[in-house]
Amino acid sequence: MPHAAATADQDVGQFHSRHDQANPAEISIGVVIGRTSEFFDFFVYAIASVIVFPRLVFPHHDALTATLLSFSIFALAFIARPFGTAIFTAVDRRHGKGVKLIIALFLLGTSTVAIAFLPGYEDIGVFSAAFLAAARIGQGLAWGGAWDGLASLLAINSPPHKRGWYAMIPQLGAPLGLMVAAGLFAFFAGNLSADDFFSWGWRYPFFVAFAINVVALFARLRIVVTPDYARLFDTRDLHPAPVIKSIRHEGKNIAIGAFAPLASFALFHMVTVFPLSWVFLYTQENPARFLIIEAVGAVFGTAAIVASGLIADRVGRRSLLLSSAIAIAAYSGFAPQLLDAGIVGESIYMIVGFILLGLSFGQSSGAVASQFSKNYRYTSSALTADLAWLFGAGFAPLAALLLAANFGLISAGAYLLSGAVCTILAMMFIRSRNRDAQQAGP
Repeated sequence: MPHAAATADQDVGQFHSRHDQANPAEISIGVVIGRTSEFFDFFVYAIASVIVFPRLVFPHHDALTATLLSFSIFALAFIARPFGTAIFTAVDRRHGKGVKLIIALFLLGTSTVAIAFLPGYEDIGVFSAAFLAAARIGQGLAWGGAWDGLASLLAINSPPHKRGWYAMIPQLGAPLGLMVAAGLFAFFAGNLSADDFFSWGWRYPFFVAFAINVVALFARLRIVVTPDYARLFDTRDLHPAPVIKSIRHEGKNIAIGAFAPLASFALFHMVTVFPLSWVFLYTQENPARFLIIEAVGAVFGTAAIVASGLIADRVGRRSLLLSSAIAIAAYSGFAPQLLDAGIVGESIYMIVGFILLGLSFGQSSGAVASQFSKNYRYTSSALTADLAWLFGAGFAPLAALLLAANFGLISAGAYLLSGAVCTILAMMFIRSRNRDAQQAGP
């Protein structure tokens, strides 16, 4: 088996042998394509978890309960993701990056396309929920394995005075993936009858996700197997260290890194999944039209992510994260109520939210990556991302909807506020620790 795996990596390397330079421009393309495909998968499932799965899988519950149950399954991927990192890090160490990515993205594509064939409760009863949960766990494990280190490679190869600019490039995949997913669902929901949409229309985006995964796989392999990338492994700058050993040596930095971006990760779902669920459940707004509003908001988010790169290179990434966390805390106190203010209020909520999201999320990746030692940077960065998504985003739609349904929309901001407070405290701790380190220096 090791021999076969090594041969597979060699074959992939020979296929892409003409791509022998790991330059930032080429890496950026691979990063954006890979992240866009992952986020497209993510948003296709997220949208379906609001407008499809409650009716298909939990038809005998009231609409709110069915949506909460759907959000419970939604969270399973975030719980599974760290386990995927542990499993696929072992694969990476033993068989190489190419084999790891092929297996992870095959699992992701299989899990995603399996959902397209999901039978409903009326067909197989409670096994419909079990089938969906298994596919969702498969997606989470695959996302843990899909970590390819390209973002870290991009940071290592970026000019020192443009670190903020290159840090924002991987984050562009989120709004791009949302725009495509929202556009597809809006098209089918707006142009098909309800019967056709719930029978077959909602399944089509999951087939598209599978096709995009295939394209993304080759785009990422094109970079991962380059000699320059392999050379970084040899120098241990991006070496996949064992998970337990990484936690033992970098546990404190991993914890700080997980809490540092919580404001942006919590806001991420507060402007994507949660508002769609609230509008779908409690207003007369057409879901197709609201998906268009989300897509427009994502355009503003894309521009804000690009702006974050320019701003961060002027004022510093951590200063921008701290400032945006304070702005998100203020936003959490009044913005959710705008969802009950008609299309104008919804549009303001989405556009302002996406701008704040873009400024913070654009620099949230690797906020403390420089604190990791070289031997553990690769695995520690992956674990940091896993835990940040789990704590900041995994339960955000469930918590926000549960709070809003029982205590009103103003309470939905409490979850967002908690994320902003965590980011503020983490940034202040990092600043204090760096100041102490400088004072203790020679």
